[in-house]
Amino acid sequence: MIIERLELDNYRNYEKLELDFSDKTNIFYGDNAQGKTNILEAVFICCTTKSHKRSKDSEIIRFGEKEAHIRLFLKKNNIDYKIDMHLRKSAGKFVAINSVPIRAAVELMGVANIVFFSPEDLNIIKNGPSERRRFVDMELCQLNKIYLEDISKYNKCLLQRNKLLKDISFGNTYLTDTLDVWDMQLFESGKNVIKYRDKFIKEMNEIIKVIHSSLSGGREELELIYEPNTSIEDFEKKLSSNRNKDIKMATTTTGPHRDDMNFVLNGVDLRKYGSQGQQRTAALSLKLSEIEIVKRMIRDDPILLLDDVLSELDENRQKYLLESIGGIQTLITCTGIDDFIKSRIDIDKTYKVVNGRIEE
Repeated sequence: MIIERLELDNYRNYEKLELDFSDKTNIFYGDNAQGKTNILEAVFICCTTKSHKRSKDSEIIRFGEKEAHIRLFLKKNNIDYKIDMHLRKSAGKFVAINSVPIRAAVELMGVANIVFFSPEDLNIIKNGPSERRRFVDMELCQLNKIYLEDISKYNKCLLQRNKLLKDISFGNTYLTDTLDVWDMQLFESGKNVIKYRDKFIKEMNEIIKVIHSSLSGGREELELIYEPNTSIEDFEKKLSSNRNKDIKMATTTTGPHRDDMNFVLNGVDLRKYGSQGQQRTAALSLKLSEIEIVKRMIRDDPILLLDDVLSELDENRQKYLLESIGGIQTLITCTGIDDFIKSRIDIDKTYKVVNGRIEE
């Protein structure tokens, strides 16, 4: 899987850009706020329909313009793909694959598999459960179209059920009986979400134990533990028994939208008691495990996007990361290339980024 070319029109601070990539290591360097991360974000959006920054389309379009275009050319299993994304302030996204419009994101997911490294990865461990659910969902949606359909159905059903609960709590009690229909639909899609998440985290756990042990010199053992809000067996019954509580709170209190994932380091909850250094190492282990699980599931290498992560790592972890990604197409941003020269990593293409302009 290789990205060959990226074209941008009125995207962030780029008025127009046409960029060809090496199939190995591509380094974008320059001062902060020049547009380095925007390149990685454009690739990520074109492969997943979403910004890793959770930005709205209107924020992505160049200031003063009404629309933007991203065109991504890639090769997968000797098949050429062109992903064309049209972002408009006045309407939703328009996406086409090989000039054929798609109707839903499910048709795009899985065309390319992206693993994104950024300093914000630490938030997966430090922040609340929503960050960890987002990590699991983003990877599973790229790898499993059935999961993408199930989580999409679940979220739509959850939205409708919560709206109904709000109407009932405002006095429209005659609507209460209609909750049975939404409960059934929520359970049908939700039980599949729980099943796939459980399987995914167990597979990740096997990989991360080995990687983290190597990173820590054998001194630490890291374990991932899935913490579902409810089991599949109890889900339907809890929806029914918590109905009065849900009506009172005007929200659904049971289901996989309240799941979590725990990081246990040497038997201790890393989220609560781990040091900054231990949490950073665990975040790196998690992302490296993500690469490995993608390789296993698609039998190909993912595309790696590294956004200024080397500055966050000590020399040993930098070396481990750079050795781990050897041979995989990688797009890296940094303020300077000294770290790469020191590490003797092979650099295939280098680009200097200055205020929305790129010099190869």
